Amino acid sequence: MADPEGSTRILNACIVKGDRAMTRQPKAGEKGHRFGGDWTTAKLDVLARYLKSYTTALKDKPTKEHPFRKGYIDAFAGTGYRDARQGDAEASAMLLPDLAGTEPQGLLDGSARLALKTEPRFDRYIFIDRSPERCAQLEALKVEFPHLAPDIQIRQGDANEEIQDLCNNKVWRSNRAVLFLDPYGMQVEWKTIEAIAATKAIDLWLLFPLGIGVNRLLTKSGEIPAAWRRRLNLLLGTEDWYDEFYRVEATQQTNLFGEGPEDRVVKATTGTIGRYFNERLKSVFTAVADEPKVLRNSANCPLYLLCFAVGNEKGAPIALKIANHLLTKGVQ
Repeated sequence: MADPEGSTRILNACIVKGDRAMTRQPKAGEKGHRFGGDWTTAKLDVLARYLKSYTTALKDKPTKEHPFRKGYIDAFAGTGYRDARQGDAEASAMLLPDLAGTEPQGLLDGSARLALKTEPRFDRYIFIDRSPERCAQLEALKVEFPHLAPDIQIRQGDANEEIQDLCNNKVWRSNRAVLFLDPYGMQVEWKTIEAIAATKAIDLWLLFPLGIGVNRLLTKSGEIPAAWRRRLNLLLGTEDWYDEFYRVEATQQTNLFGEGPEDRVVKATTGTIGRYFNERLKSVFTAVADEPKVLRNSANCPLYLLCFAVGNEKGAPIALKIANHLLTKGVQ
């Protein structure tokens, strides 16, 4: 607790993300984006199936003569691939043991490549990453998908700033989009989520750092360092979360000195945390999936919550129907 800012940086730096699809051997000089365990499979399966359903449902909508321009936006896009090498497994095991695990070898499809493979296709693809190196590697997708190259845009920068710029400075009436927010940890800010909802045109898939982030910052004692509080405030968009995540219970127990009884602080379960965040999404979006998918590691510990929210009122019923099916029945 002596260095909460440093601890938060270590936590976020060591949280690895990824996706599992078809394994392939890397080409010479080709680099991937390292990732975690098999718990990531469900995330990519859900996304890939939703993208195909989305572009199919919006084909020739609202009219064949004047269809919506459909976009796919991927924040924290990485390289387009995920590198399955174990690389930093030892360091991850020490700091975040629930992320450690044996992985297959080779390069695996990432969310960016899955979007580019989607048929019917999107009209525009926007990939965002802070790293200049990963953005340079994302540029290689234009070579791999030459027929889509003119419609691929790579944006280097902070995901929150880039997404807010896209949402606030684009005319959305004739445009629709799917946005995939797949952060390493707790980088996404609530004002970014509000900007997405305000477009009334974007369907959002968001990985909420349930056990891997929020739950780790909520100490059992309820005494949370100021830096951690600020990060939770930015993520949740309010300071009211504390009263939701902690309650005080009276006990009959005395302390070691025979003094008491003392009140006991009780911390919320991950289920309560997840429901709270989903209700926050409902406060700004037209519709939100009631049962987001809990992504767990091999020890059955909850790591992330895969959430879905719809911005457009007219498209909400069909979008929600598809998402609910994928989250609860469509992908095991």
